[in-house]
Amino acid sequence: MHLLHQEHEKDVLIKTWGSLMEIRLNRPQALNSLTTEMVQLLDAAFQRAGEDPRISMVLLTGSGSKGFCAGGDIKQLAQAVGEGQLEKAEEFFQKEYALDLSIHRFPKPVIVLAHGVTMGGGLGLAAGADAVLATSTTHMAMPETRIGFFPDVGSTGWLFHKCPPGYPEYLALTGYDLTGKECVRVGLATHYVPRLSMEELRDLLQRTASHSDSGSWRKALEEISEPVEPGDPHVDAWVRTYFAGKADMLEIMKDLSACSIHSELCQGVFQRLSERSPTAVVLTLRLLRLNQGRPLDQVFEIERKAAGWIIRQPDYLEGVRARLLDKDDNPRWQPPTLEEVGSLEHLDFLEASP
Repeated sequence: MHLLHQEHEKDVLIKTWGSLMEIRLNRPQALNSLTTEMVQLLDAAFQRAGEDPRISMVLLTGSGSKGFCAGGDIKQLAQAVGEGQLEKAEEFFQKEYALDLSIHRFPKPVIVLAHGVTMGGGLGLAAGADAVLATSTTHMAMPETRIGFFPDVGSTGWLFHKCPPGYPEYLALTGYDLTGKECVRVGLATHYVPRLSMEELRDLLQRTASHSDSGSWRKALEEISEPVEPGDPHVDAWVRTYFAGKADMLEIMKDLSACSIHSELCQGVFQRLSERSPTAVVLTLRLLRLNQGRPLDQVFEIERKAAGWIIRQPDYLEGVRARLLDKDDNPRWQPPTLEEVGSLEHLDFLEASP
């Protein structure tokens, strides 16, 4: 194999292999977490790939063995918010969401290798791809409610297009950490490739990228992926019963506390939700109900307004402090209860027309 072209753009690497362009996140020391500068570089790379007639496919990867992308650089964002530079944080969300939307609309096939940690904004990058490859090391989640934020990057809309009933609410509220096989089962990954090396994937895609027939690369990926056995139908039914279509966090918590079937599972999820920011879980559920079935560009715009609001609430900085900085794992949420948070009906962006 010959490396025909390579560019080093700081935290994003661009390589072309024939008609295949590889765009690689290159901050392995930070689990490839995204900064505003990286988002801008990624956007430029995708624009270039889309406009170059010699490029027929994009492979999106992350450097290092630990993960594809841990999401946005939360510490940098929290520092900006803490210093009163809210416009910097808002700029990041605006640019990140625009990038994610452009990947959903990208005119050429995009393949994502989602190895290791793939969370938050990393999942946002993968969500618009034509194929998402999960591995034996994959850990995929939307854990934002742990730090007083909400699952964003369009997830309050596209989770409903990908996941079985109940799973959008369950994954968004609890931040459940999915294994590679579970990612395929719930629709967040298209293929399970437990032992595929980066070199093997490049070789495979390079051979098929020049084919005008999209069935060529799809067939090749099917041949190298391993089948994933179905999940437990009883668990799927439990998720559907307790989360699908629910609009009231108090109702969810009440049902979980009174659960008699799968009582151990109910107790564990009840405890997990009890540790989340009350403001964040209420907002998350409201956004899920608002954005289900909504066009994706509208979903991103509503989430942009929601992000601007929630970073101004005390739970965001407190959640980052407790979970990521001091790591005492003892956030003092304000307000501390779901009852005191209420329904957040006063927020204008939650009144968007259908």
